Amino acid sequence: MKTIGIVGGIGPESTIDYYRLLIAAGHTQIVINSVAVQALLGMMMKGDATGVANYLSAAVSRLADAGADVGIIAANTPHIAFDEVQSRSRIPLVSIIEAAAEHVRNAGMTRVGLLGTRFTMEGSFYPTVFAKHGLSVVPPAAADLDYVHDKYVGEFLRNEFLPETRDGVLRVIDRMRRDLGVEAVILGGTELPILLRSEEHDGLPLLDTTKIHVTAVLAAVRDQ
Repeated sequence: MKTIGIVGGIGPESTIDYYRLLIAAGHTQIVINSVAVQALLGMMMKGDATGVANYLSAAVSRLADAGADVGIIAANTPHIAFDEVQSRSRIPLVSIIEAAAEHVRNAGMTRVGLLGTRFTMEGSFYPTVFAKHGLSVVPPAAADLDYVHDKYVGEFLRNEFLPETRDGVLRVIDRMRRDLGVEAVILGGTELPILLRSEEHDGLPLLDTTKIHVTAVLAAVRDQ
């Protein structure tokens, strides 16, 4: 059995979900390197892309040192530096963004909404990857984007998942369907599936990137 390495801690609760899903799938060879989410957020707020790449590259290198055969970064936002980190890595990495794009394409969708941190919703890395697959991805309106980001940083990464916030995020999703014409919404932050455990909202698919990523890395280790 190949060893899967996880750069985790971004944040801890979603890393636990990754671990549980891998174990439930029968994959027990796992190495986790937990890093500091606040350190990464600080670099991102400063626009320090080099710092993010260096930090994550060092984290992946420790996975390789521990015997990992393939690696994943268990969060969406750090994929802002994925290409740079992959280019430096001694082991192959499975991208959560590529996995999400393939999932959307295989589902026959072409236009999907995106929720996550501000860095994910406003970043170019999701649209760039999705465009290669002939897909479009759209963030919520500005006020809703601010709301989701504030809740993400102020609550979700502090392990707070409140019923009133769940209702607020669902209202954001309702507006995305009504105003933006999305066929599904990507939960592009691995804490969002903890807040929204259902796979749909009033018939609109909610795409759990944690589950999608786990499926992709399991396929990768089978193919090695």
